[in-house]
Amino acid sequence: MIVEEIMKREIHTLLPENTVRDAVRLMREEKVRHVPIVSSDNTVVGIITDHDLKNALPSCLREEPNSIIYDAPIEEIMVKNPIVGHPLDFVEEVASIFYDAKISCLPIVSAGKLVGIVTTTDLLYTYIELTGAHQPGSKIDIRVSNRPGMLFEISKVFQENKANVVSVLVYPDGDNTKSRIVSVRLQVINPLHIIEDLRKQGYDVLWPNLPGISL
Repeated sequence: MIVEEIMKREIHTLLPENTVRDAVRLMREEKVRHVPIVSSDNTVVGIITDHDLKNALPSCLREEPNSIIYDAPIEEIMVKNPIVGHPLDFVEEVASIFYDAKISCLPIVSAGKLVGIVTTTDLLYTYIELTGAHQPGSKIDIRVSNRPGMLFEISKVFQENKANVVSVLVYPDGDNTKSRIVSVRLQVINPLHIIEDLRKQGYDVLWPNLPGISL
């Protein structure tokens, strides 16, 4: 999946000469937390977030008309030359940028002009949709050996039980470097018979592991 598929195209922006008061009003009225700052030709020159405003204002986004900070231009408190992305970047790459740079939004630029924005909320929604976490079903976590063909072998159990696989995630096992955790989300409400088959074939099912229930 690429950024173009998840980015917001309707973007609220400000100019560097707009005031802090303008930013407070825009965020409050439009219910946004990130505002790209652009030049007159729509080139990204900075970005401001609600966190930046909270640090700059005498009170938390509550306007105090007598405070001179409200009349200061945005360019005095904005983050200049922010990291930007491209519409054809992969979503995984953007997620890594968010993680490494510890940022909460990314202006998306094409041909030097602002065309969209991606936030941590967009990434969260995308994750939920890709994993099917918002759909009725169940999740099974299995510890497997870190060797080729394990995913194919496990899939046979789901096929035999006529269980529709919604998503599969594979991640490192924190307790053993020689194994991996396979997290499978199924379109099945009661997976107990599938868990039983997995364990009969020697797989270590970590979740669900319900106390008092013997399979």
